[in-house]
Amino acid sequence: MSAYYLAVDIGASSGRHILGHMEDGRMVLEEIYRFENGMVRRDGKLLWDLEKLFAEIVNGMKRCAESNRIPVSMSIDTWAVDYVLLDKEDRVLGDTYGYRDARTAGMDEEVYRLIPEEELYARTGIQKQMFNTIYQLTAVKKQEPEVLSQAETFLMLPDYFQFLLTGKKLSEYTNGTSTQLVSPVTKQWDGELLARLSLPKEMFLPLRMPGTCVGGLKKEIAEQVGFDCKVVLCASHDTASAVMAMPVTSGDGLYISSGTWSLMGIETPEAVCTEESRRANFTNEGGYDYRFRYLKNIMGLWMIQSVRHEYEDAYSFAKLCELAEENSNFPSRVDVNDDVFLAPEHMTEAIQDYCRRTGQQVPKTVGELAAVIYESLAECYGKTVAEIEQNTGKKYDSIQIIGGGSNAAYLNQLTADATGKTVYAGPAEATAVGNLMAQMIAGGELADLAAARRCVFDSFEITAYRPKGQRA
Repeated sequence: MSAYYLAVDIGASSGRHILGHMEDGRMVLEEIYRFENGMVRRDGKLLWDLEKLFAEIVNGMKRCAESNRIPVSMSIDTWAVDYVLLDKEDRVLGDTYGYRDARTAGMDEEVYRLIPEEELYARTGIQKQMFNTIYQLTAVKKQEPEVLSQAETFLMLPDYFQFLLTGKKLSEYTNGTSTQLVSPVTKQWDGELLARLSLPKEMFLPLRMPGTCVGGLKKEIAEQVGFDCKVVLCASHDTASAVMAMPVTSGDGLYISSGTWSLMGIETPEAVCTEESRRANFTNEGGYDYRFRYLKNIMGLWMIQSVRHEYEDAYSFAKLCELAEENSNFPSRVDVNDDVFLAPEHMTEAIQDYCRRTGQQVPKTVGELAAVIYESLAECYGKTVAEIEQNTGKKYDSIQIIGGGSNAAYLNQLTADATGKTVYAGPAEATAVGNLMAQMIAGGELADLAAARRCVFDSFEITAYRPKGQRA
């Protein structure tokens, strides 16, 4: 009988529980539970509902017992940068902010008064994003000093949820690097940097690698869900898990982890902390087995997701791709990384205002809006490829697209055309697959990362898209 493993993959807009097992040398997935997620606006703040999220984690776990498929282990991944602070009684202090909240405005200047921007990048290798944890914690220090003064423990969200399951507090490495507070040399919190920022270093726990066992379920949780199992650290930053699932053995190619965000980059054994990389706004996030993910954050499918919601979800994503293709001659383009698209009240109006402000034709129909978004994304991918090749001194002939965006056939073809690279798309469930890979390696089901990537190649369909001039 096959051993089951449970991946709890929580994104910014939804979460799902996926059971995985091996069958004839291939990984088999089954989604057993799905739930909605999203930031809540309260008193002018964008917050996460932690109680609701944890209740949904437990609800999904119950489905395992109901189906009589008990996992030997489970692990949780989420988006990066967001966290909780716990007091000495392990209670959450203050609000749990979402990364799109505006409280970090101006916090970059506060940080740079204490450490110059160039030095900060050289120390951490992490790109400047106003939602990075370093700026969030600086906002707490400036705006809510009483919260920071009571903080005993800092935990990223997956670590917090796994603490609620097990009673054990561990901090996972890949997500920790997204804070902009970790040294790429020591692979631990940068104590000198914390001191210069006046952040209490005692609240930061040692960083642990994916594959570390957190512990078993607390008795009350086991009784609630109907079973006990190990909780194991995966690469809990969802992009780190997704990149694990690249179906190659060398890791020596370009990738786009395509979802709400598009994370475009390469794997490298050493961080690239040069001034050229800083100016181009590249990051060096931690990966499995201390690999680095040298990449750029690009706005991604957030824009089309938002437009779709503003049309009351009347169009499927496949239909939006079709409408975009029908309007492929619409000429306007936007900078998808402009801050105006980070958390607008109305994405449609934000796109129209940008086009109006830059003297371009204003999109009016959903098809024109979709065309602007997809064409602009592909154009941004093309520019990012050129930057990566310039900064690394290497040429790449292909791009692996992983994650939900790998299903967007029209965008995949635009990407091939804009970059001049062959695009290989799949697997769509890359984050959950990477989550399961870490558990299966820890459990001895798969030998190592190379073997796990070969398994992914054998287990999931991969579709090729050729650039113009190379199509058969």
